Amino acid sequence: MEFNTKSGHPEKQRTACVVVGVYEPRRLSEVARRIDEVSQGHLSSILRRGDLEGKPGQTLLLHNVPGTLADRVLLVGCGRERELGDNQYRKVMAQAIRTLHETGSMEAVCYLTELNVRGRDTAWRVRQAIETAHSTLYVFDQLKSKKENTRRPLRKIVFSVASRRELGLAEQASREAQKIAEGARLAKDLGNMPGNICTPSYLADQAKTLCGLHEKLTCKVLTETQLEKQGFGALLAVSKGSEQPPRLIILEYRNGKKNDAPIVFVGKGVTFDSGGISIKPSKNMDEMKFDMCGGAAVLGTMSAAAELQLPLNVVGLIPAVENLPSGGATKPGDIVTSLSGQTIEILNTDAEGRLILCDALTYAENYKPEVVIDIATLTGGCVVALGKHAHGLLSNHNPLTNDLLNAGKDSGDRAWELPLWDDYQEQIKSSFADVANVGGREGSAITAACFLSRFTKKYHWAHLDIAGTAYLFDKKEKGATGRPVPLLTQYLIDRSNEVTVAPPPPPVVVVDEE
Repeated sequence: MEFNTKSGHPEKQRTACVVVGVYEPRRLSEVARRIDEVSQGHLSSILRRGDLEGKPGQTLLLHNVPGTLADRVLLVGCGRERELGDNQYRKVMAQAIRTLHETGSMEAVCYLTELNVRGRDTAWRVRQAIETAHSTLYVFDQLKSKKENTRRPLRKIVFSVASRRELGLAEQASREAQKIAEGARLAKDLGNMPGNICTPSYLADQAKTLCGLHEKLTCKVLTETQLEKQGFGALLAVSKGSEQPPRLIILEYRNGKKNDAPIVFVGKGVTFDSGGISIKPSKNMDEMKFDMCGGAAVLGTMSAAAELQLPLNVVGLIPAVENLPSGGATKPGDIVTSLSGQTIEILNTDAEGRLILCDALTYAENYKPEVVIDIATLTGGCVVALGKHAHGLLSNHNPLTNDLLNAGKDSGDRAWELPLWDDYQEQIKSSFADVANVGGREGSAITAACFLSRFTKKYHWAHLDIAGTAYLFDKKEKGATGRPVPLLTQYLIDRSNEVTVAPPPPPVVVVDEE
């Protein structure tokens, strides 16, 4: 799929299709009015006959519109102009892309990027348009023997900007959007792979392949023997029931100053989670292949950072295991010693994500990090609290919290802060060890983060619970979403912008001469 940006009049575009918006009720957008003028009222006449109201989701494909050079003009309903916000804009764009793809328009010039979205500029509209296009056209069919190929698929789309002065910003937004979308696609592909293919070793191999594409991205993988020698007791407790050996995948992207502290991402990589001895119900257990989506998001974000050549040092840690029941599996009530030296009473073997994360979070101390952010499909409690729309965010550092919330708002990949109060620590007290791995149903998303917080006292840390956002449950749209790659990459872009801003010049000192 090829994306470009340009500025120009719609009637002069020699293309398969020109895409313009219509507001409710039957109000032409500014660009659509220009086509209406050159066509001597052709669009107005159609709207008066009631062919299109302008409601969101409505489309009308017109052929051979007078006064234009395009083969077709696609009218897309945008709803009421004053109500056009972020979500509505993305839905309108998705409907337009879907219609273009299904109606044989192999190329198009889209003017929806000139719509007035509340509080958003041209760069934002272009970036969201490209990311939405990638998401709308995404298909996972690698494992199908017969693929459903569209006869004349959409191959090229040009997004219009109102002024040539905005082309530079639009092109930069286009570049960022394409790399973010590619990173999200990598995360989706990995998440959608079944557990018999996507094992811990497979994830490690994918990380190595990714590093082979980028000079400044390196990979190291710790094997089971190495993990045992170094004392990863909590991580190894999870993998004991499986024949698939565990891995700790370590990715390092070095493009900042040599001595700059890195940003560290830690992604949960449970390639299949049966629950272990505390086995899950059989219904929907197939979805537990998505329990490595945190690790997949780290790989996708590292890919985007490397493709964009961001001037930062970034480290990705992915503890990868499979959680199965067997004669050698960890049992409820077992006590293990983590890499930090803290002992953990494992009351529920299905609370395994925090066990592999706590050792990886301790390992992150070796990098003397600027910040550490972990990403995990951690708790059903977060799904109950926030549904599929927002990631749960908990942190021990308010500036980091604000940075991530702002990155979520800008990228459209939003998070919502939950409290990390000491009151909740009472729920994970153990009579026999330093800490228990579960704290009951009440506030379970928060007590899980409280558990992790005990291993993050030496640095600024944030936790993203993506249990409700990493994949879709609906059978019609079932599959990985690639989130939170957009949020994390936007966070890195924001940090890059801070790094590249030139410091103010030193003050001029005037010395009086006597």
